[in-house]
Amino acid sequence: MDTQIVAVFCLVDDMLKGFHHQEDQQCVMSDAEVMSTAIIAALYFGGNYTHSCKLLQSQGNIPRMLSKSRFSRRLHRIKPFFLTLFSLLGEHWKSLNEDSIYSIDTFPISACDNYRIPKSKLYQGEQYRGYQASKKRYFYGLKLHLMVTQDGQPVELFLTPGSCFDGTGLQWFDFDLPIGAQVVGDKAYNNYEMEDVLAEAGIHLSPFRKKNSKRPVPPWIRYLQFHYRKMIETTGSLLTNLLPKKNPRNFGIGFRT
Repeated sequence: MDTQIVAVFCLVDDMLKGFHHQEDQQCVMSDAEVMSTAIIAALYFGGNYTHSCKLLQSQGNIPRMLSKSRFSRRLHRIKPFFLTLFSLLGEHWKSLNEDSIYSIDTFPISACDNYRIPKSKLYQGEQYRGYQASKKRYFYGLKLHLMVTQDGQPVELFLTPGSCFDGTGLQWFDFDLPIGAQVVGDKAYNNYEMEDVLAEAGIHLSPFRKKNSKRPVPPWIRYLQFHYRKMIETTGSLLTNLLPKKNPRNFGIGFRT
């Protein structure tokens, strides 16, 4: 864990220095330390910043730790830098993906159990009630739309209410990919119009075909699709394991929302 803590801080600190980010000299805790604390909380404590702050302070990694309220305000202030960090990492993973093969899928992020829906304060409304077909169960919360490389590295993601259909979310991907890239998806992404638009841009969308599809694919293509689909399912499982198994008493903004 110590090695990863140092690696996270160095990565964040180098990014801020590369953008010539200026901070108030009176700041007790740097923005790099605030971002590192939040990332460590997401990696090891299910997004609970209290546990992350106590760990980093007790080990001497960040001896001058902010209070809960000040940490929360600082975290809100530098929120755009998290998106910048992910964007830079995504571009890096794209450059290493020489075969230009990507996979897209969705994963549920449940905010609470079904019997707690009437008391939910984070999300309210039927638009947050979604259905997970693979497990044949409903959930209440958000849906993560994810694109990964063939090695499982995420390059693009966004969140929608749980009831959002996968095919609708397909239109919201940026598809900022190199020419000749191939994108594999499940049957929900069968959209001939979208396939034609992407083909004009040099990107090949290759979803699993339905039985009555007007554009069937040969068996060897289906074999490759199953092969590449395994990686995004593994990535989704790893992300699910990072989420808390119960609703903790957290503070500030969390990666779960």
